Amino acid sequence: MAIEPIRWRGDRVELLDQRLLPEQTVYVSCSTAAEVAAAIREMVVRGAPAIGCAAAFGVALDPRADSYSLLAASRPTAVNLFWALERMKRAKDPVAEALAIFAEDLAANRAMGKHGARLLPAGARMLTYCNAGALATSGHGTALGVIRSAVEAGNDVSVIACETRPYLQGARLTAWECVQDGIPCTLVTDNMAGHLMARGEVDAIIVGADRIAANGDTANKIGTYMVAVLAQRHGVPFYVAAPTSTFDLALADGSKIPIEERPAEEVTGYRGLRWTPAGIKVRNPAFDVTPAELITALICEKGVANPPDRPRIAALLG
Repeated sequence: MAIEPIRWRGDRVELLDQRLLPEQTVYVSCSTAAEVAAAIREMVVRGAPAIGCAAAFGVALDPRADSYSLLAASRPTAVNLFWALERMKRAKDPVAEALAIFAEDLAANRAMGKHGARLLPAGARMLTYCNAGALATSGHGTALGVIRSAVEAGNDVSVIACETRPYLQGARLTAWECVQDGIPCTLVTDNMAGHLMARGEVDAIIVGADRIAANGDTANKIGTYMVAVLAQRHGVPFYVAAPTSTFDLALADGSKIPIEERPAEEVTGYRGLRWTPAGIKVRNPAFDVTPAELITALICEKGVANPPDRPRIAALLG
């Protein structure tokens, strides 16, 4: 793969440090579950499928009982983390199981890429939010994987990447992936999305997900709900791409999805630069929930739920 976010080395797992992109390409080496948990918590690795894969390798490195609780406490919203840990608990061979989770995620991304690529019109201008590319998975990506698959099929789609405040996953990571792969990409600030839709400059929107409830309500990076509301207002299709491991059928709807609150420092400044006055109060929810009625279709490796209601999701997941 051109972009390798996670590398297994037998006695350690190497994680591409996404905090340093796009300026530096540096891998963090983790030899214990505690080091993997710290890497997840500190955003060395991010993206729901990638977090699940990393946690699985953390257990493979250190399969003691307390490793599970340590990794489970690293981040609360991405259900892939807990899905992977539950699967590792049942594994007779932790290393083989972690490698299988990694390989299956890559295969799932390729499969959903093919399903999703069929939905994109020729030359579509695709607006993205956050980063749901190779960096957020074991490789290829979910939302950006659909775009990659469309390009591989000969569709000359292009990307409009919202910067995604406050952590700038779109500006730093999606833009970097597009440059690496030669996919035409235009970067915009988050508050430009509605302006572009009103001018007819966006053909469709595609995002990833961190948790999807049984009724199709979807948690994704903070600001996704805002983009979905704008999409409905302007009649722009809004797609969500995520593997089946992101679905949480135990939750009836999105109101039960836990929303992580991140440190205030992510809002008050960036990499040592502060732009707010000392003493200001800060809220920093990392995710919001987009109601299913705002989503045109959910795309996973098993197919497409269009529209994403409870019966169609249940049938899709079997």
